[in-house]
Amino acid sequence: MELPFYKYQGTGNDFIIIDNRTKFFPVKNQKAIAHLCDRHFGIGADGLILLENDSSTDFKMVYFNADGNESTMCGNGGRCIVAFAKYLKIIEEKTSFLAVDGIHHATIENDSVTLQMTNVDNIKINNNHVFVDTGSPHHVEWVSDLSHFPILEKGKEIRNNIYGTEGSNVNFVQYINQNILRVRTYERGVENETLACGTGVTAAAIAFHATQKTTETEIKLLVEGGELIVSFDVENGTYKNVFLTGPAQFVYKGSIEI
Repeated sequence: MELPFYKYQGTGNDFIIIDNRTKFFPVKNQKAIAHLCDRHFGIGADGLILLENDSSTDFKMVYFNADGNESTMCGNGGRCIVAFAKYLKIIEEKTSFLAVDGIHHATIENDSVTLQMTNVDNIKINNNHVFVDTGSPHHVEWVSDLSHFPILEKGKEIRNNIYGTEGSNVNFVQYINQNILRVRTYERGVENETLACGTGVTAAAIAFHATQKTTETEIKLLVEGGELIVSFDVENGTYKNVFLTGPAQFVYKGSIEI
């Protein structure tokens, strides 16, 4: 089968996106999805996203990790699919769409997409880390020298030894100032460091505030692929109106035989 595809990236977090409104894509073929995401033998991506029809919103987002498994919410992927929906002329500047964790609202201006994330009210604060689910599970741990920290080794260890078979994404975070954090993320399903993680930086910003390391409610996150902004309101311990903002850019389109 000849598969038409589009490649998008958000701060270096890259995705294969497919217009699946006619439901032609073999969603049960985990091996084929993993092959498409393989950087040596396929197109290469951190994940694969399907855009499908939805009766109550503008479209539906279905996300697969690079290992071929359907997964939880992807923040940068969500921003990229908004840019793709505008390219397809499904939307203009504003949209609502359905994802695995519910309905998301977003706006797009030029290459910048602001995506509303899920509310967060269950934050587990431990001695040396915070666990928070921002649509995907995230371990947030503070380090002092992020440039030389063994992300792959420590991320893999924490992902498997603490969180078991289901696993968790693991974020290592360095304090810059009250408004800025630097973040590097080991992603489950990719089983490697990615250049950015949208739900990860959202988790880092919320953990930053929840542990009273800052009183700011808009945080800049410096990731390996660029910069993202997370803003939120706090009401009775619940983080609401959580927004993730950053670039979402078209890279190229093509077709591949699967």
